[in-house]
Parts: sequence; structure tokens; C-alpha cells
Amino acid sequence: MSKIPIGCEPMVGSLTPTNKNKYKMTYKIEERNKQKNNNKKEDKRPLYAIVFNFIDSLYFNLFAAVGGNRVTVYRCLEGGIIAVLQSYIDEDKDESFYTVSWACNIDGNPLIVAGGINGILRVIDAGNEKIHKSFVGHGDSINEIRTQALKPSLVISASKDESVRLWNVHTGICILVFAGAGGHRNEVLSVDFHPSDIYRIASCGMDNTVKIWSMKEFWTYVEKSFTWTDLPSKFPTKYVQFPIFIASVHNNYVDCNRWLGDFILSKSVDNEIVLWEPKMKEQSPGEGTVDILQKYPVPECDIWFIKYSCDFHYKAAAIGNREGKIFVWDLQSSPPTLIARLSHVQSKLPIRQTAMSFDGSTILSCCEDGTIWRWDVVATS
Repeated sequence: MSKIPIGCEPMVGSLTPTNKNKYKMTYKIEERNKQKNNNKKEDKRPLYAIVFNFIDSLYFNLFAAVGGNRVTVYRCLEGGIIAVLQSYIDEDKDESFYTVSWACNIDGNPLIVAGGINGILRVIDAGNEKIHKSFVGHGDSINEIRTQALKPSLVISASKDESVRLWNVHTGICILVFAGAGGHRNEVLSVDFHPSDIYRIASCGMDNTVKIWSMKEFWTYVEKSFTWTDLPSKFPTKYVQFPIFIASVHNNYVDCNRWLGDFILSKSVDNEIVLWEPKMKEQSPGEGTVDILQKYPVPECDIWFIKYSCDFHYKAAAIGNREGKIFVWDLQSSPPTLIARLSHVQSKLPIRQTAMSFDGSTILSCCEDGTIWRWDVVATS
């Protein structure tokens, strides 16, 4: 095993919050999304994902949350209030949505893309509250969907079927499948587009690895997907079998990864988020070294499928844990600085995902008991 040179150990953040920003809990809402168990009692369905709309500045205060067979759209109002705008209920009552992302049509119409246990991507037209398209292709459940911010009609999905797929929501085409000889060897749990390099994505999963892929040599197919007029099923979908980089940064499931510029933030079930730099060998794709830069501890975060979120400019990250607490980390400081630790006496269950607003002033969390919590920065005089 390669040793870390002296002086190159990663910087580990302190769990003493600076309270640079003070947040207070302003609202709690419970999704009326219940299912009856065998004793005819009602169980509250867990919410697995929550996400603000960063695609269109008109809708920055809108967010979507998913759990069970329901996708709900909310608006954050002044004074710490949350208003329900619309709700979509899937025709299959056994559907359980795990992930949701905002996208838009080429005419700029807001779309919501959700996926879960059935392996079908549901594309919902938020304007008329109807299904726009349904994409079938994955052979198992969908764990995460992300949207390409530079081209928001492109979305990518990570699946239990060990593949990642790139879709065009405007034409309904599956353009690329990232799987095969060099692909993941277990469930893919998370995927993300590079913020500025439109060809690059990163994926991670239950095989304990993070893989970086390039679409550069297949980009003509991406362009072709926008002008395709034949049936989507006749499109020459291409397989990308080999990533350009494979990293083993963690010794366990990696369930969330995000680009931070050219660096990667990744999280496993070992109570920390790790910031690292992939150092690729241009001559030998797939090979290279990893420089671990910083570690952001998150106590009691040792169960899988807990995902963090960042504000629009990636200044901060918020992550929940299995005890209902939220840790807010400054991503621009070294060593890492804990901005705030948020807790409430009634919040005791796992927080599956957080959502930070555009400027980071609002943090949302969605929980195992079907509740959504809102925290807002307290204005300092």
C-alpha cells in the first residue's frame, strides 16, 4: 500500500462549530404520504431525496421532495414558511422514488425527473403537472439522477443494475450507457457532472470505488440526440466501457460524490466526507494516484444512502446523520471549518438528504418519518 509522504497528511476538520452562520429551525412539514401495514396501521413513508431548483433563477425558491410513489413540489416563502404547490402520484402504488432532479426542455419549461425502485425515469412537466415522458432502460432501481447544468435537458442516472445512463429529456433518447468491462461491479449509488468540463462525469457505488468517465469521443452522439426525429428506440445508443480514472479512496460503500472544481468530494459510511484530487496519467487511462486533501467528520453517519448537498457556488456543504442532526461545513477553508451543527429535540431519525438554497441561507432536510425540516440563517445585527 502506498504511503502518504510526511507533510502530506490530509487536514481533518474540528467538530467545534465556529457558528459563523447561526441557523434556526423555522418550519416542519409532514408529507401526507402514508401506507397501511398488515395491522391496518398507517406507516409514514420515508422521504429519500430533496432538491432545490438551480436550473432557472425564476424558480430558485422551489424544491421537490420524493418518497413512496409521490413527487411533491414546494415553495420556500418569506418568514420561514413552506407552501405545497403540486403533487404527482405514480400510478404504481408500489413505486418508491429514491431520487429527484430538476431539468428543463429546450423551450425552457421546468421539468422534474424522478426515479426509484421500478427503474423507470418519470419526467414530469411542472407547468401542467402531467407526465412528459417515461424512460425505460435500467434493469433495476435508480439511486440517483443529476442534471447537466450547462445543458439542462441532459440528465444522468445511476442504477442498481451497475450502470450509469445519459438521457436527453427533450427527445427521450438514452444516449450513452457507462458500463461493461471497466464499469462498476455493484450498485451505482451516486453520479455527478463536472461543473465546467461538459465531457466529464464521476460515479461511485457499492464496489467502494469512484470512477471518472469521459464522453469526449462520444460527443457527436450527444449532439445527434437533440436533432433525432426517428423513434428513440432506434437511436444508436453507445456503451462507454472504460473510465479514464478509478479511485479507491474509501474502504466501504461510496454513496455520494460531487465535483468541487477539479477535485472530488466523496462520502462513504465511515463518518466523514473526503476531499481529494485525482491525478491522472494521460498516457495510461484508468491509472493514476489520489491526493487526499481534507476530511470533514460527520459523527453517527455510518448507514448508507445519506447524501449531502451544497449551495449553488459550492461554498458550503450540509449533511444529515442517522440521529437527525445536520452538519454544515465550509468548503472554502483549510483546515476544514464546521460552520454550524443543527439539532432539534424532535428530530431523531435519519436524514436521507439535505438541500441548500442558492445562497446557503436556507437548509432543508428530508427524514425517515416523512417530515421536511427548514432551517434559516439568523440575520445578525
